[in-house]
Amino acid sequence: MITGGSGFLGLHMAHKLAEKGVGEITLVDIADADLDEYPPGTRLVIQDVRDLEGLRRVFGETGPELVVHGAAALPLWKKRDIYSTNVGGTDNVLTAAREAGVPRTVHVSSTAVYGVPKTHPIFENDRLIGVGHYGVSKIQAEEVVRRHREAGYPVPVVRPKTFIGTHRLGVFQILYDWIESGRRIPLIGDGSNLYQLLEVDDLCDAIWLCLTAELEKADDTFNVGAWNLRPIREDVRELCDFAGTGGRPVGFPPWLVKPALGFFRLINVSPLYRWVYGTADKDSYVSIDRIKEALGWEPRYSNAEALIRSYRWYLENKPEATAQAGVTHRTPWKQGVLGLFKRFM
Repeated sequence: MITGGSGFLGLHMAHKLAEKGVGEITLVDIADADLDEYPPGTRLVIQDVRDLEGLRRVFGETGPELVVHGAAALPLWKKRDIYSTNVGGTDNVLTAAREAGVPRTVHVSSTAVYGVPKTHPIFENDRLIGVGHYGVSKIQAEEVVRRHREAGYPVPVVRPKTFIGTHRLGVFQILYDWIESGRRIPLIGDGSNLYQLLEVDDLCDAIWLCLTAELEKADDTFNVGAWNLRPIREDVRELCDFAGTGGRPVGFPPWLVKPALGFFRLINVSPLYRWVYGTADKDSYVSIDRIKEALGWEPRYSNAEALIRSYRWYLENKPEATAQAGVTHRTPWKQGVLGLFKRFM
C-alpha cells in the first residue's frame, strides 16, 4: 500500500515495488490517478488519510504486508490542510497499519525539518527547526512517529532532499520553461553554494531497503540525498548546456531578491514559498553515511544527471504534462509575477 499513491513519489514507488516482485499494489489518495501509468494490477482507493475509520476499512479489505506512507499536504496548501494531513493523517495511517498487523510502515518525512542550518553536512541527530507550516508539520509528524515507536511499532523514516525525476513538475517546471525559452536563469547569490538534490529512483531504492532490510537496522531515521556535490551554478550550467537554448545562470544579490520574493508571496502573486527562496543561496546538504552504513544504500545519480533526466522527460511530454496547472509536484505551477520577470531575462 502507498498512501499518496497518486502523486509523483507514489507513481515511482509503485513501479519500484513491481520491479521488486510485489504483485498487488494499492494506492490510497484523495486524488484520481491514471492507472495506465502504473504497473498492471495496481488499484486505487479514494480515501482521505484524515479519516481513521475509513483507513481501517481499507486496511481490513486489502491486508497489506508493506506500507509506504507518502501522503502529505504540500507548502502551497492551506494551513489547516497541511497540519491535519501531515500530522493527523500520519497518526491515522500508523494506527490503522499497527491494528491491521502490518509489520512496519515506512514514513516519508523531509529535510525541511532541519530549517536553514549554518553548518553542513546535516546529520540525523541535528536540531529540528521547521520553516513555514510545512516544515513545522513534518517535525510534528515525526513526533507522532516517535510515539508509535515507543509503543512498540517499527516505523523507519526517510528524510529526502528535494527529489526530482520523470513526471516531476511543480517549481521545477518553471525552471524548465525558462531554460527551454533560452532565458537567463536567475540564481539567488552567486551560485557557489552546495545545494543537494535527489533522483526519485534513488529515493525509491532507499524506501525499498527500509521496507525489507533487517528490522534492527531499518527501524531508524535516514537522510537521503545525491552526492558528488559541486556549486549549484555548475549544475544549472550543465542543464543549460544540455538544453542548448542559450540559457545560462546569472546571480542576483540576496538582499534584493529575498525581500521581493517574500513580498510577492505575501500578496499571493508568486508560487515560491519561503523554504525555496530562503535556502536557495545557502549550502544545503545532508550526510548520507547512516543509510549507507546501515542498509548499504548508494545514490546512483548526481544533481545534474537528475535534472537532465527530469528536463528530458518534460520536453518529451510537455503538451500532456502541462495541460492543467495545480499545486502538486506532478502539475505545473502558475508562475504569477515570475512570468512577468521572465520577459526581461
